[in-house]
Amino acid sequence: MSRVHPQASVDPKAALGEDVEVGPFTVIGPDVEIDEGTWIGPHVVLRGPLQIGRDNRIYQFAALGEAPQHKGYKGEPTRLIIGDGNTIREFVTCHRGTVQGRGETRIGDHNWLMAYCHIAHDCTLGNHLLFANSASLAGHVDVGDYATLGGFALVHQFCRIGSYAFCGFGSGINRDVPPFVTVSGQMAVPRGINSVGLRRHGFEDRRIRAIKQAYRVLYRQGLRLEDARDQIAEQFADSQEVQQMVHFIDESKRGLLR
Repeated sequence: MSRVHPQASVDPKAALGEDVEVGPFTVIGPDVEIDEGTWIGPHVVLRGPLQIGRDNRIYQFAALGEAPQHKGYKGEPTRLIIGDGNTIREFVTCHRGTVQGRGETRIGDHNWLMAYCHIAHDCTLGNHLLFANSASLAGHVDVGDYATLGGFALVHQFCRIGSYAFCGFGSGINRDVPPFVTVSGQMAVPRGINSVGLRRHGFEDRRIRAIKQAYRVLYRQGLRLEDARDQIAEQFADSQEVQQMVHFIDESKRGLLR
């Protein structure tokens, strides 16, 4: 049975699962679905259509599922979808999608969004992400699994951040960041590979060496991107991680941050 504080406001059309806890002065609108085990602190605002999975922790003053900050938005019933096991800290804002985009914003599982982070309309976040305080995504940004954004990192619309990438404190990112790569600066530039993060996640030395060698081809040999892509695709055909980088390059629309 859910536990709703008497000073919370929950619309009758909202659906709360077993063991959902709602703190005082929280406002939950219609078309909000919250799965079992999720804890919602005080002074949170949840607007629908919004789906929240299991075992999330949503702290005070977060605002989730609000209308997108998009001049073309005309009140369409777009969605925000949040998975399981996420921690969403104070003053985080996550907006619904737009009909001009995907129609939904999606956040995966086991992510940690620290205070004041912003996830704009039509973004897609993977799993096991870490966003430090005030990291912000503009619209239509994709972030792969296990990526990290440092405090006050800013990502331009339509950019992609690859899996296991690391974006340092205050990074200004206006193009795609490949998987496993570390960037930092204003504007951000590549600094190497995220070797510390890879080791923490159990990558063996041989896998890290292949990524590092591919990085050198991409960034240190002065090759055109097309030539560098072809060289690493052939040279590291047996490396799953390098082939992931190749696929990322092939899918890039904004171009790589180089």
